[in-house]
Amino acid sequence: MALAGALIAVGLAGCTAHGTASSMPPTMSTPNRLIHEKSPYLLQHAHNPVDWYPWGEEALARAVQEQKPIFLSIGYSTCHWCHVMERESFESPEIAELLNRWFVCIKVDREEHPDLDQVYMTAVTAMTGQGGWPLTVVLTPERKPFFGGTYFPPERRWNRPGMKELLPAIAEAWQQRRDELLSSAERLTASLSEALAATPTSGAIAPALLDAAFHQAADAFDASSGGFGEAPKFPRSHELSFLLRYWRRTGTAQALEMVTATLDHLARGGIRDHLGGGFHRYSTDAQWLVPHFEKMHYDQALLATTYLEAYRITRRDEYAAVAREIFEYVLRDLTDSRGGFYSAEDADSEGEEGKCYVWTLEEILPVLGPEDGERFTRFYGVAAGGHFEHGASILHIEQPLDAFAKLEGLEAAPLAQRLAEGRAMLLAVRNRRVRPHRDDKILTSWNGLMIAALAYGAATLEEPHYLQAAGRAAEFILEALQRDGRLLRRFRDGEARFAGTLEDYAFFSHGLLELYEAGGDARWLAEAKRLAMQMVEQFRDEQDGGFFLRGRDEVRLILQAKEVYDGATPAGGSVAACVLLRLGRLTADAAMEGRARQALERAAGHLAQAPFGSPVMLGAADFALGPTQEIVIAGDPQSADTAALLRQVHGRFLPRAVLAVHPPGPAGASIEALAPYVKAQGMLRGQATAYVCEQFICKLPTSDPDRLAQLLQEP
Repeated sequence: MALAGALIAVGLAGCTAHGTASSMPPTMSTPNRLIHEKSPYLLQHAHNPVDWYPWGEEALARAVQEQKPIFLSIGYSTCHWCHVMERESFESPEIAELLNRWFVCIKVDREEHPDLDQVYMTAVTAMTGQGGWPLTVVLTPERKPFFGGTYFPPERRWNRPGMKELLPAIAEAWQQRRDELLSSAERLTASLSEALAATPTSGAIAPALLDAAFHQAADAFDASSGGFGEAPKFPRSHELSFLLRYWRRTGTAQALEMVTATLDHLARGGIRDHLGGGFHRYSTDAQWLVPHFEKMHYDQALLATTYLEAYRITRRDEYAAVAREIFEYVLRDLTDSRGGFYSAEDADSEGEEGKCYVWTLEEILPVLGPEDGERFTRFYGVAAGGHFEHGASILHIEQPLDAFAKLEGLEAAPLAQRLAEGRAMLLAVRNRRVRPHRDDKILTSWNGLMIAALAYGAATLEEPHYLQAAGRAAEFILEALQRDGRLLRRFRDGEARFAGTLEDYAFFSHGLLELYEAGGDARWLAEAKRLAMQMVEQFRDEQDGGFFLRGRDEVRLILQAKEVYDGATPAGGSVAACVLLRLGRLTADAAMEGRARQALERAAGHLAQAPFGSPVMLGAADFALGPTQEIVIAGDPQSADTAALLRQVHGRFLPRAVLAVHPPGPAGASIEALAPYVKAQGMLRGQATAYVCEQFICKLPTSDPDRLAQLLQEP
């Protein structure tokens, strides 16, 4: 991009800046303004000598008043390279002096402000062709970007300019060529605004889009190690979930094979925490061996869901076991006493990435003993000299249990038990190590994903305590993260703050909908519909369809952005479309479905360009294309005959189905108010009764679980 090149050239003009600082920089012993914040990320920087501000009116007004550029740094508390940049640059008195003299410095936690992050990530990607965190952006006082990048070292390194040369160069350019920078910032902002405001190419949602995404996935698939593309590899489980939907629709065996191969490699790889459960954020290599060790809440929720979907299809017990381990980790280590779920655990401890998680032979053998220890280390790939830093090894499974047992001349079942005992013993030792930092803020959106995963797990695995945990989290969000009936985004240390974004409404509504279908409590369906209607009111683009990231009642940013492609988490607009389609079908609300279909049609142009980049929107398209099934189970949810019918539904992968539970008597009034059509679908002959409809055309009802199983075959 020529504009980006010009901006970078201007920003890096090499000169020494001169001038007088407007305020004295804080010392290391004097906290800066971030000390008053609740964000763990901002608090990590509260004792920097940099004169940091949080994003807000005070900082923005100062930039306008003093006509200084804004140095904007965006990251999150478990970001490894954010820690590196802090240690190298933001704790440096020399670099802090340059920042304080020439800039108004603002720190932003991207997890508190995803809409703000998306705007400036879009700008930096346009300028440089890449993005990531820490995100470093220099803005005009009017918040328009003219220089950006990601991590910068203190001195020039790896062909990256250093902060010590970069900051004086930008300051000199601001002093001597301000008009040029202002003009460049205006052109960039106008160009991005024009691109974002352009009416998207509309089109019909057709099966050909799903076919194109499948072929794109097949071309990128790594047949030797699973996953897509080359290193680094992310476990983008929503891509796998799309392929499962494609398999369900078409019967294409390759789609299912790509999913199971990837899930198998993930489960055996070093990216999985084999002792404590859960998954690390991504793999630095193509074989899933050496991870980036941070553990993100959203990865746990999304991966658990995909493993459970695959379990419903294949009935492979190892997939259920992986999901159970994820939930055990989350409920043990990421759950607040009030029921909400924390955000993440860091990659670093004691200043080293992965130190808490890696092992040497010398650490394992004394704990497990020579015989069990040597067998354990062979199974989990721990060798003399290791394959990670300082001669350590990352636990991973080099071959499946059955094959290893055969080589060892052992039965698989007792071997599995001995390995489990060894894992428990090593976890007890690991728990005495210095733990990585835990980001204990509670985000509405990510909690929605975990509520959905736990509810789906409760239904799939018949585990009531998962449903209870999901319900407690939903209660917490509704009690602690609402104000005047509107969602807030973040809770920490007793404080709920920041208006809910699109993903908060979409993800939480999705969680409530799954909670309803798993347990049948109509309250959750009512809350899901209420919030979905608010989402439409606050975020929908009335002119062109689709959904903005920031609500219409909030102060507008320099760009009014929408999400099209899925990243580490699904795009908010895609989840919104899924929620509206399912709620519309479940409650027979044609207007709600219509808004979702309009969003799909407006996204058709983007989907045609890079279909596999939007797997969640393609999942919505799969639902919209139908045929769908509307299932009503009429009966007392506590009775054995109702449970037998529900078991048939919950045990199958039915991505184009919705489920209503219709209790008898007064208890059924709540669901009848939300979905009036169920009034005619009650118990027959005093028995629990199942009704299966396709596009609201119903087959004969049944009280026989085996007959229901036949009716639930793919329409």
